[in-house]
Amino acid sequence: MAGLLVMMLITSIDVVGAKIFLWRLFGAIDMVQLSQLVAIAFACAFTLIVGRHVRVEFLVARLPRRAQAVINSIVSLLGLGLFILIIWRLCVFGYSFQTTGESTPTAYIPLYPFAYGIALASVPVCLLFLQELLSSLARVVKR
Repeated sequence: MAGLLVMMLITSIDVVGAKIFLWRLFGAIDMVQLSQLVAIAFACAFTLIVGRHVRVEFLVARLPRRAQAVINSIVSLLGLGLFILIIWRLCVFGYSFQTTGESTPTAYIPLYPFAYGIALASVPVCLLFLQELLSSLARVVKR
């Protein structure tokens, strides 16, 4: 929500400043892009946690309970592996940004905190996939 609020405020200030006062907000595009990044990264984790992501279950729902649990275990394991890989690569990416001093082109805002922030936003997703994996495995072995 904070990312969306910042995007709205910066865009409003920039548009009003440009139309009324003939003044542009310096680095507005950079700040809006980084706010979008924050909003998307944390919203993705939040929507997965509250169960609002789209799932296609029409085929799996027709299978027996144990087969459903096996498929859910595989999907959770793949999701966990993917997000562990994403966190690892984002940390490497953030370190690369940090050591090279990579920043936005206009306002020179450092990019490494955002890479680390997205990695941090992905940690709850990993924990959720781990919890789903363990509960699915428990349903597989349960009779």
